Parts: sequence; C-alpha cells; structure tokens
Amino acid sequence: MSEAFPEYLDVDYTDGEGETPEDYPSTEAKIEKAIEVTKRGLEQYENPAVMWTGGKDSTLTLYFIKEVAEKYDLEVPPAVFIDHYQHFDEIMDFVEHWADEWDLDVIWARNEDVGNYVDEHGLEPGDDIPVSELSEHNQHHIRNILEYEEETFPFLLDTYVGNHLLKTVALNDTLEKHDIDGVISGVRWDEQEARADETFFSPRHNPDIYPPHDRIQPILQFEESAVWDAFWYFAVPDTVENYPEDGYVPTSDEDLPEGVSQEDVPVSPKYFAGFRSLGSEVSTDKSADEPAWLQDMANTTERAGRAQDKEDLMERLRDLGYM
Repeated sequence: MSEAFPEYLDVDYTDGEGETPEDYPSTEAKIEKAIEVTKRGLEQYENPAVMWTGGKDSTLTLYFIKEVAEKYDLEVPPAVFIDHYQHFDEIMDFVEHWADEWDLDVIWARNEDVGNYVDEHGLEPGDDIPVSELSEHNQHHIRNILEYEEETFPFLLDTYVGNHLLKTVALNDTLEKHDIDGVISGVRWDEQEARADETFFSPRHNPDIYPPHDRIQPILQFEESAVWDAFWYFAVPDTVENYPEDGYVPTSDEDLPEGVSQEDVPVSPKYFAGFRSLGSEVSTDKSADEPAWLQDMANTTERAGRAQDKEDLMERLRDLGYM
C-alpha cells in the first residue's frame, strides 16, 4: 500500500453520522445512496476489495459494485471470502458458483496454521487445540492481544479465541498481504448494536490493531426487509434471465417464474430453507420453515438462529478488526 494512505483520499468520514434507516424512507432512496457510496469507493481507493460471505448483505453489495463498475467503466475489485472451516457446504457451493458466473477474482482468507492443525489431527468442531502447537503469530494474538491464559482452546467459531483466529486474524493477514486500502462491506446499522454508529466511510488507521485501511459500507441504511425488496425487485430481475422485469417474490424454491430455477438466482438456498442469518454449520439454525423474506422481520430478531454468546462478543471483536 502507498505510504501516502490516507492522504490521497477525498472521502467524508462523517457521512451518515447520526443517521438511521428512516433517513432513507424508500428502497429507491436506499439504492441511490448505495450507488453513490459504491461509486466513490471504487474511484477513491487504489486497491479496494469487497468482503463476501455468500450471505444476502454482502451479495447485494457485490451486485451494486458490479452495476456501478459497468456503468462508470470502473474495475470490479476482488472479493475476499473468509473461510473459517465451519461453513455450510451450501455456502461454499454458492460462492464458487457465483464467482464463476460473475467472473470474480476471489481471495480465500484462511488461518492456515489453525486449519492445517485441524486437518492433520482430524479434529471436529469443539475439539481442543493446544496453544503451544500454533505459530508464533497465532500465539501472539492469543496471549498478548486476547490475554487468553488457558493451555488449549476449542475449535469453535463462536468463541472469543476461535472467532478472532479464524476470522479476524485471517482477514487482517489478508489485508496486509494484498495491500488492501479499502474494504467494501455489507454491514447494516440495524443488524447489531456494535454497528449502529458506523458511517459510510469508516477509518481503521491504527497500525497496532490492523493494517491501516478504510471500511466502505454502501448498505448501512438498509433494514433486513429492504435488503429483500432490493433483491426481488431490482437485483434478481436485473441479473436473471427470464425473471419478470417488475420483480416477483417467490414463496418457496419451487415458486419461481417459468424458466427460472433456484440455481439461477443469486440468493443462497439456506434462505429458501428458512435461515435468516448464515454463520457456522455448528451454531446456526433456521429461524422458521418459510423462506427468510417471508418471516416476521418486524417482531423477531434476524440473528435468532445464531448462538448468543458469539453475538455478545461483537463489540470486542470489532475493536480487534473484525467487521
């Protein structure tokens, strides 16, 4: 990365400060802002990348990036996928399929030191990993950053040590390796308290915590329901052949327009199956039997299917460099 970062940028770090989704009262207004932020992000940063989980928020963000890049003759940045070794198989298949369909350059961010130990010893989620068997880099994070004193930790994503090593360390190492100065992510104000005060351009400049970079966040202003409206009335009709131009909301994977199958739609099959949030296969359950967009989003929490102990760690994980 250029030593001049962030001097070459012309972005407003206060954009979105004090705002809520209600400041963008229609889906069209939310999309207009998303396009504005995306365009500025692609123009301003020398080496941006987009975080892609295969979930609805990051896939919608990727759609905006593709649309803006095509309209304004800009480059589509690489997508960073954090492989924490505990994904649903359907998520991996979805990401690989749509990376090929959309001709994406995917950077697979992995903590290979942990992954190799798991593979070599045939571990399953929940099995213990000795701290002493890991690299100095990982031991530094465990002992000095997290101040964790136990001799072992469980191979589980939804724990403080596991989440930090498998996601945050993997992400930060990738940012450093690829000299990424702008991370385009699909976080939203209404998703978690830890994200409620984010701005559209959010600085991460402390080199003692993470490689200096900025977060570009085009869909902060979307509520969960607005994400699905954007999919079924804009993103899917724009990208799927034979889909009605004015949109259509399916009630199941079998209720799709003629000539369209679930594999043709850039929406994870886990959402059709009733999941509203996609975490790990170990600790995430579906919220109901009906598809995510048909569930009671107003009166139930989006992350009800996730282990709560992990959700309670979000503020500390953010401070260490996670999303």
